[in-house]
Amino acid sequence: MRIAMVSEHASPLAALGGVDAGGQNVYVARLTEELARRGHDVTVYTRRDATDLPDRVPLPGGAVVEHVPAGPPEPLPKDDLFAHMPSFGSYLVRVWRRDRPDVAHSHFWMSGMASLLGAGPYGIPVVQTFHALGTVKRRHQGRADTSPVERIGVERQIGRTCERVLATCTDEVQELAAMGVSPRRVSVVPCGVDAAHFHPGADTGTAPVREQRHRLLACGRLVRRKGYDQAIRALTRIPHTELLVAGGPPPELLRTEPEAERLLKLAVAEGVGDRVRLLGAVDPARMPALMRSADLVLCTPAYEPFGIVPLEAMACAVPVVATDVGGHRDSVADRRTGRLVREGDPAAVAAAARDLLGSDRLRRRYGTAGRDRVLARFTWQRVADGAEQVYRRVGGTAGGEVNSEVA
Repeated sequence: MRIAMVSEHASPLAALGGVDAGGQNVYVARLTEELARRGHDVTVYTRRDATDLPDRVPLPGGAVVEHVPAGPPEPLPKDDLFAHMPSFGSYLVRVWRRDRPDVAHSHFWMSGMASLLGAGPYGIPVVQTFHALGTVKRRHQGRADTSPVERIGVERQIGRTCERVLATCTDEVQELAAMGVSPRRVSVVPCGVDAAHFHPGADTGTAPVREQRHRLLACGRLVRRKGYDQAIRALTRIPHTELLVAGGPPPELLRTEPEAERLLKLAVAEGVGDRVRLLGAVDPARMPALMRSADLVLCTPAYEPFGIVPLEAMACAVPVVATDVGGHRDSVADRRTGRLVREGDPAAVAAAARDLLGSDRLRRRYGTAGRDRVLARFTWQRVADGAEQVYRRVGGTAGGEVNSEVA
């Protein structure tokens, strides 16, 4: 198949850890890689955000990234890209006239807007993955939500007019239904993890020297909604334990990062400043060793559309303590691969962590079960299987129904 991946702000070429570079970039990159490996012709369309970028960049597996001129060729916050989506869509109209894909898979709501504009004249089926929904963001962030006011209305329109919504978790199906998008229009295909890269075997990289008896790790984009403050507050109730936070800008720039400054001040105010270390951006090659150096991985966001970090930890056979939100409900099997706790309750995080830190045997059992769960449900091969079935369904080719059960 000829597959167009449209990812307006999340390029598979981007360095991870920035404010707008995280799980979506990984999803697009890994799904593209696996589909290309299977012989599909895949082009990723993403916005040009620098003048020196080549028009097209071949990826090692055979796919291509094409940089779309839409707005100024410079980095812009993703919430500022809405005004440039008509230009993005017009570009797709031009290129798809001469090079029509069999299916377009758009990632994030603005990509869906551009994809529907580009696909309309040619009847190209559009599959939509939102990765995050405006209704959830607005509910949790309130007045702090910087999304364009049009977002929720556009998402509702996309959900009702695209050929298929490919949701990443069952929680999203319910959220879409509340927006008026019928569950019959939605297939659930979760995110995945590279289980060959993240594994429980011997370390091939290095991790920071442990300074306490136990180590907790939290990682991801360094943004407020990820809930690192909850992990810090939980640490006050967990003695002889250190907390490492990986993500954000390079270590030498951490002191200029407002969220890093806020977290460090909080740690001092809570009396755990000597047990909290912010690592900044970590080389992806070093992440498995860092994961394996931890006794537990904490994932404490206020909301999480899916969340790849729990899968990375489980693939390394490290138990997870996660907030009972969004995609965590699908990925973390409570009391089998980790613990799900109330959101916004650092005492509950601490209680779960203390229980697990107090039993090496329990952590080993959860770790083994987590690795088994990843291999059974959450490899990129399984994700590509599900996506292929959806593509074939909307394209009218053989392939049958996708199994929407993930938990």
